[in-house]
Amino acid sequence: MDSLSSLATEHLFLRLQPLNRALRSAVENQRIASARLSRPDLAPLCVTDDHVNILLEQVDISQSGNALPGVPALLTDEEQSVEAELRSKCSSLSRSLPLDQLASSLNLLPFEQESLLLCAAPELDSTYERIFAFILDDLNRRFPCLDLLISLTSVSVEERIARRHSLSSIGTLRRSGVLLPFGDPPTDLRQELRLVPGIFEFLTGAPTAMARLCRDRAEILIPSSVEPPPQVSPGEFLHFRDALADGTVSVFGVWGPRQNGVSDFVLALAGELHRPLRRVFLPDLDRASGDLARNLQEQIRTASGLAAALWFDADALTDPGRERLQNLLAEFFANSPVPVFLTGEQPWRPAAILRSGSYAELELSQPPSQSCLKLWSDNLPELEQNELARLASRYTLSGTDIRAVSELTRVRARLGGNGHPEPVKDHVAAACSLVTRPSSCHFGLIIQPKRTPDDLVLPSNLHNQIVEVAAFFDLTSRVDGEWGFGHLTGSCGTKALFTGEPGTGKTLAAEVIAGLLGLPLLKVDLARIVSKWVGETEKNLESAFREAEESHCVLFFDEAEALFGKRAEVQHGTDRYANLEVSYLLQRLESSPGLVILASNVKDQIDYAFIRRFQVVVHFPKPGVAERLRIWKRALPAAAPLDADVDLEALARLDMTGAAIVSSARTAAFLAADSGALRIKMADLVRATARQFRREARVLTPADLGTHGALLQGAS
Repeated sequence: MDSLSSLATEHLFLRLQPLNRALRSAVENQRIASARLSRPDLAPLCVTDDHVNILLEQVDISQSGNALPGVPALLTDEEQSVEAELRSKCSSLSRSLPLDQLASSLNLLPFEQESLLLCAAPELDSTYERIFAFILDDLNRRFPCLDLLISLTSVSVEERIARRHSLSSIGTLRRSGVLLPFGDPPTDLRQELRLVPGIFEFLTGAPTAMARLCRDRAEILIPSSVEPPPQVSPGEFLHFRDALADGTVSVFGVWGPRQNGVSDFVLALAGELHRPLRRVFLPDLDRASGDLARNLQEQIRTASGLAAALWFDADALTDPGRERLQNLLAEFFANSPVPVFLTGEQPWRPAAILRSGSYAELELSQPPSQSCLKLWSDNLPELEQNELARLASRYTLSGTDIRAVSELTRVRARLGGNGHPEPVKDHVAAACSLVTRPSSCHFGLIIQPKRTPDDLVLPSNLHNQIVEVAAFFDLTSRVDGEWGFGHLTGSCGTKALFTGEPGTGKTLAAEVIAGLLGLPLLKVDLARIVSKWVGETEKNLESAFREAEESHCVLFFDEAEALFGKRAEVQHGTDRYANLEVSYLLQRLESSPGLVILASNVKDQIDYAFIRRFQVVVHFPKPGVAERLRIWKRALPAAAPLDADVDLEALARLDMTGAAIVSSARTAAFLAADSGALRIKMADLVRATARQFRREARVLTPADLGTHGALLQGAS
């Protein structure tokens, strides 16, 4: 049975046949040229009088267009039949021939495929090295050079020039990394080219994914359906386009959070300019090998050769120690021959660019709620209006992200059904989670909510207030946007403060709220936030807020008094910096557009300036007898084997928090299982509860248990 490797290699040999015929013709031409010399043996050593005259004749013939043409590398009818048979055999293996796969993925022209085959030839058979050396009259040659590649099968001077452009540094094969320049030639025509490591193995059927890796990383595909963000009017957008088109503006800054549509604006503007778009990535410029200025100049030269626009994300320059890079980028961008788009959450305005006199900028605000609703409606018309309104309120996404949610939703709906697509609405929540949810967080723990309002046992009025927090957040866009209250209060998002003793349900309530919204909960780890270095705590807090906002998480600060405590009178040097942290938190809390929940064990230690910024403040009391009974019933699952002697009402009379009850119930289950019993008895629950009391520095007495007090004897 034919393997992919054998079929791939046979295909390469087949496609080399017409090139071999062209090489024979080139060898014959070289032989004729050598025969004209009286001393051909001296040609590699010196240029004689008759040799220079022959060379001048060749120049005249070449420039007049009368030079001997190359031989087109065309497959014969028989060879085409063999190739069709190879493709059929490969298709039976549910695969495609590697050369065809690479040509299709990179959209290679026939000449570019010929160049690829000629560069692969010495890897297949080293004899080709000597053939190339003979044709080029240079025994030091090992790989084909530009001169050989562009002239071997071309039939005119115009075709040679076009082929040289295709094989330049801006051509597909070299931009995608399939061909690499080799050596340091005296002229570009003598530049040798070779396959990048791994491509030959791929072309001969090795199980590698080089066809996907070989691509132009800097090239950004512009979707045909992309539109500018709704907060930019059509007239304003066309004005920016015209200014960039006629050169009035050459550097354009687009500033604001990603979810405000910064990427959409850049993509739409580049599309209106009918220019390709290329991204400048800092790792490509700042790599260890190579000169920084030369790397940047190479990228600008490539963009200029392709008549493309450049796109650079200036947020990458915020790290300290980047002054040299900033100055270099500013100088190159200010004198760029192609339009440059600068983006970032915070503006980057170097003096060199401002002095150029061709800089303009736009700061994108959050899009209006009605515009967001329209984007959702356009991309998911199957959903009802109330569901669309909830999505627009919960997720502040750019048009690009909303389109990604739509496409992902439809894929999941198609795959979810058994031959019949499932309703789109059943997969929207999962698609939103995949698009927005981070895999990890540097400053906290991502919790996927699993518990529901039924798991939260509180007095009915407090329970309603907890559920209202989720409803308030869902209605933020309507109240603050449509009804204008956001303009009056100067705040955004929803903020809630939960106070109460440990174990009364504050963390559980935060998880329940996140679950009602279908959002993950980001629980901040104070150990990662607080730093002894001045200014580091504020930077870490900013990162935590940004991660929560970009990933649409509910941000939760437990034991918040450690960060949001009262500002103190400055008596020591450290007091001043602690007060600065609190002041920064006040500003950042107010500007956050998301849902932020703070939990504190001691309400009195929270700065009053924070408290007045919360829309919801809930105090969690210790549960009463009725609540404790409900908690005990929930803490002992239906599958738990309870003995008939278990008296939950007696246990509910004990002064315990919800967390203590859950812990005691689980400990009792372990005690019963460890003793080999088949059921959890009242004695197990009493022993577990006594241990819980001791952990809290309290003593459980027989009087507390009433008729079950005797079970305390021997409890440990």
